[in-house]
Amino acid sequence: MTDVLVIGAGPTGLTLAIDLARRGVPVRIVDAAPGPSGASRGKGIQPRTQEVFDDLGVIDEILATARPYPPMRAYRGDTVVWEGTLGEPRAAAPDVPYPGIVMLPQQLTELALRNRLAALGVAVEYGTPVADLTQDDDGVTAAGIRATYAVGADGGRSTVRKALDIPFLGDTFDTERMALADVRFSDGRLDRDHWHIWGDLATQELRLGLCPLPGTDTFQLTAPLAPDEEPADLQRFVTERSGRDDLVFTEVTWRSLYRVNIRLAASYRRGRVFLAGDAAHAHSPAGGQGLNTGVQDAYNLGWKLAAVLAGAHPDLLDTYQAERQPVAADVLGLSTLLLRGSQDAPRRGRDTDQLDVHYRDSALSVDTRRVPGPLRAGDRAPDAPLGDGTLFDRFRGPHATVLAFRPAPALDHAVELNTGAQAAYGSYGIDPEAGGYVVVRPDGYVGLLADDADAVRDYLSTALDRSHYSPVP
Repeated sequence: MTDVLVIGAGPTGLTLAIDLARRGVPVRIVDAAPGPSGASRGKGIQPRTQEVFDDLGVIDEILATARPYPPMRAYRGDTVVWEGTLGEPRAAAPDVPYPGIVMLPQQLTELALRNRLAALGVAVEYGTPVADLTQDDDGVTAAGIRATYAVGADGGRSTVRKALDIPFLGDTFDTERMALADVRFSDGRLDRDHWHIWGDLATQELRLGLCPLPGTDTFQLTAPLAPDEEPADLQRFVTERSGRDDLVFTEVTWRSLYRVNIRLAASYRRGRVFLAGDAAHAHSPAGGQGLNTGVQDAYNLGWKLAAVLAGAHPDLLDTYQAERQPVAADVLGLSTLLLRGSQDAPRRGRDTDQLDVHYRDSALSVDTRRVPGPLRAGDRAPDAPLGDGTLFDRFRGPHATVLAFRPAPALDHAVELNTGAQAAYGSYGIDPEAGGYVVVRPDGYVGLLADDADAVRDYLSTALDRSHYSPVP
């Protein structure tokens, strides 16, 4: 018997398996596919997800290949009629070390995650479909595997969600479809420094996009389709959409027909089984939100499962849905606005990088300060410089962290902030003169803001449970 069975080895499932394995939790991860996918699928990695990957120990491999989104080049036939970018580049700052979205095809993101998981001693068990799933008071059985808990991270058509009979609320827009493919060209007809697009700039109607994928010699093809359009001959389709007969590709390595789904699971949990990623929410591809939201589902759930398995109160698991379902609902609205091209749509950048995602309404977010400030419990904890590195260096790992603006109390993982770090947090509304303490949860969010160490001890021994984190000597 294992502690956790993860069903689905995409970015969400792999992130969860890594987080559990690094905490010493026995975990198995299965996938129905015969082997790893070679498809580019979701290619955008947002700043907050880069911070998650930093904590999990995969950011160096990710950034070694990933690149910023290339500038766009629009054509009429073979004539360039416009060039521009999706957003203004932003420089790294002390509180935001990863300021912009980067591009990496999903198969390479998954490769980096599998490599990290293998280093932790866990391999994906491919060719293992889940045809049945049962649970009782003591555990879950699926694919012949017995586990204390199971997590369905098996995509929008989730067999786990269907087995649990959880409604997938929302709509599938059959009239809004898109052709997707990974294609390879034989020569340099298209440079790899631009995202090449054809369409009507006046109406912002895209007809065809060809985006070079970092770490590969392929381009990702994207093209909206009419309701009854079926591009059986992809080469002819590209020729007609571009108005060029010189864009001849030699190979199609992956292709898919995408229908826009805007859906949200009515529940993220049934007994000992949880849903995460696309199994829990389906987004439009606009804004690069789907993969990132799934990774952060896993990052939220992992430490909570580990804590409960180590003796924390099981009610901690109820905060997973309470925190993550509202986030998915907000993201669904955001990605839909971007897809529709609404005048109310947010700008790509701070509105889509997920740095402002928060859990302010969570039962785990507590503020006992006499004079509250702009930084609130439930917000992402900013990075800041220390004499021997950064706060993110101290956050890295499975523990909670206590930030002290005055001499640190006798607590594990307490960091007494130097002048530079105090000044950085001062810009978020904490008065260094007044001092106090910030408890940062294992997933990098502010759990507690307090004036005195007794409140810190109480929070760590109740909300986060000292039987797992051992914060008090």
